[in-house]
Amino acid sequence: MFNYITKSIIPIIVFIIITYGMIKGRKVYEWFVEGAKEGLKVCANIFPYLLAMIVAVNIFRSAKLLDLVNNFISPVASIIGLPKEVVPLVLIKPLSGSGAMGIFTDILNNYGADSFIGLVASVIMGTTETIFYTVTVYFGAIKIKKVRHTVWAAVMADMVAIIMAILMVKLLIYWISKLCRNVIAFVFLFSYNKNK
Repeated sequence: MFNYITKSIIPIIVFIIITYGMIKGRKVYEWFVEGAKEGLKVCANIFPYLLAMIVAVNIFRSAKLLDLVNNFISPVASIIGLPKEVVPLVLIKPLSGSGAMGIFTDILNNYGADSFIGLVASVIMGTTETIFYTVTVYFGAIKIKKVRHTVWAAVMADMVAIIMAILMVKLLIYWISKLCRNVIAFVFLFSYNKNK
């Protein structure tokens, strides 16, 4: 039953909206056609920007520039505790969500989801944004050429997210789990000595 509801929730919502519009005497079909026309115009406006972004990401990946930049950035990343294996994810995520998902999948397959590397990669995937893709699509759709402070603010937000991902994984997973293990060991030893 639950599976049926989850699969049919969107058609149910559409049906409710159409029914409500018809009861109120609104021109539902005409509004739908107008919305579809505007949506196609937006797609036509966005397409060149989106195509340029996709081509740039593919050139970056095909030219093996990612490996070169990874080797250059890894020593700096180690200062903040970012594992070298996660650096490609940090570099690709602002450019391409699908590229980042591919790198993220490789990280989980190679190091496991429960490893420090896997946990940091998971938190970074959830807290960072595809900055340049988003700026390209949304600013391109409304024809803004100068993004001014948007990119810098977004990059700073991603940096904060990356640093906080490292700190939170270390704090919540490793330090607290070690504390819990030590408390459990202490309680076990205390109860064992008490029973003797």
